[in-house]
Amino acid sequence: MATVTLIGTRLAEAGTEFVYQGEASACEGCPYRDQCLNLTVGRRYRVTEVREGGSTLDCGVHDTGVTAVEVEPAPVLANVDAQSAYAGSKVALEGSCPYTGCPSHEFCEPAGAEFDTEYRIDDVLGDPPHDYCMLDRDLTLVEFAPPEDD
Repeated sequence: MATVTLIGTRLAEAGTEFVYQGEASACEGCPYRDQCLNLTVGRRYRVTEVREGGSTLDCGVHDTGVTAVEVEPAPVLANVDAQSAYAGSKVALEGSCPYTGCPSHEFCEPAGAEFDTEYRIDDVLGDPPHDYCMLDRDLTLVEFAPPEDD
């Protein structure tokens, strides 16, 4: 189900994904707070539609202002233990990884997912982008289902 919110005009394009970071100090006293601060902190969202005919509103955070969009929770791509990688199963991330140059790092520490939290696997995508894991983990790339409690 889509939620109407305000985001920076530079991000306001269908298909754009972002992780909501919550309130910034510049939000204090803003008359549009209730329309902007209505998402779940740390969750990944996808813009599904830009509201036509909407005004660009001044914003203390976004230098070009904000505009109304519809967003929905977005799936998160992640590497998980290969033995647990089954569609429909629930798994947690394997843990942090110091190898930031690895082509799989963004999937081992994906934006929009937390360690020590279980996620339902929506789809098993297959081999991760790395040739070998520096931590000797046997990983499979999966898509976590978006949370349903929004």
